[in-house]
Amino acid sequence: ILFLKLTKDVYKYLQRCVENNSDFNVQMAVKASIITNGLKYSLATGNWGDQKKAASAKAGVSQVLNRYTYASTLSHLRRTNTPVGRDGKLAKPRQLHNSHWGLVCPAETPEGQACGLVKNLSLMCYVSVGSDATPISEYMSKRNMQLLEEYDQNQNPDATKVFVNGVWVGVHSNAQQLVSTVQQLRRDGTLSYEMSLIRDIRDREFKIFTDAGRVMRPLFVVDNDVTSKTRNHLVFNQGHYNKLVEEQQASATAGIGEEEKEELAYGWKGLIQDGVIEYLDAEEEETAMIVFSPEDLGEWRDMKMGIPQDASDPEGKDRLARIKPKPDPRIHAYTHCEIHPAMILGICASIIPFP
Repeated sequence: ILFLKLTKDVYKYLQRCVENNSDFNVQMAVKASIITNGLKYSLATGNWGDQKKAASAKAGVSQVLNRYTYASTLSHLRRTNTPVGRDGKLAKPRQLHNSHWGLVCPAETPEGQACGLVKNLSLMCYVSVGSDATPISEYMSKRNMQLLEEYDQNQNPDATKVFVNGVWVGVHSNAQQLVSTVQQLRRDGTLSYEMSLIRDIRDREFKIFTDAGRVMRPLFVVDNDVTSKTRNHLVFNQGHYNKLVEEQQASATAGIGEEEKEELAYGWKGLIQDGVIEYLDAEEEETAMIVFSPEDLGEWRDMKMGIPQDASDPEGKDRLARIKPKPDPRIHAYTHCEIHPAMILGICASIIPFP
């Protein structure tokens, strides 16, 4: 809006110069104060739009950061707003939905009119920054993807459509191979870990998203390779654990700065690059099979191998332990595992001490 205003002013000045037959002066034409003052006004008031049309402007885009306590500051930084009229007594947009699991805190929301409309992100939830989609499109066209212009439906009616950020770019006849290859590239760090890969087998579609603004959450990867010795085990193993422990002990003794430490550290980034942890967005999560905890995965694996479950006596059972269902024999394979069930909570809900 501000830039349009600036160009309009330049246009009017040019018109005046032509009519009066005077010299054109760039400094007089371009008023830098238009953009400066416009941004200052918007940031100060939170009304995103033109000052003269304050009624039609978006309100509350910029807010003053809460500084009551340290926790309230952190909570304010992870707050989201649903643009629905507060005065409407609609219940549906305020209710908790299954797809919020692990992405939005189920407890932390204000009382009153904004209840359920103002939400808070969960502890490990992450919003994608976005990356360029050109490398993945080029890679797939080298891997036998037929471009949309060259595709003949009569010759290959069962081909899988390939979409990149919602745009149909081509088709591929061996989707299974393409998906597993691209997934491997994402896990070894060749492609961005933010990329989401959704294969819809029924509709014969393979969707890839690299855009910004998708909410994602991290999960442990379960090894599904048929040839692997550690099939149906977590990719995370004792080696990764030892690396993290050694690093923590070394960083406590070494006197290096925070920034240097972050660059040299293996840490979270190392786990992502080793394909131990993977970020999934809400849509990709629908195509994943997630086990609740590593213990549950172990029990399911034992059941698959025919190892009998220990039927312990109900009297001596820990009454505070989680009530676990028996492993489901119908489940063919798991792809991911939850990091911890407490990660569904937001910043403020997670610091309340539970019994």
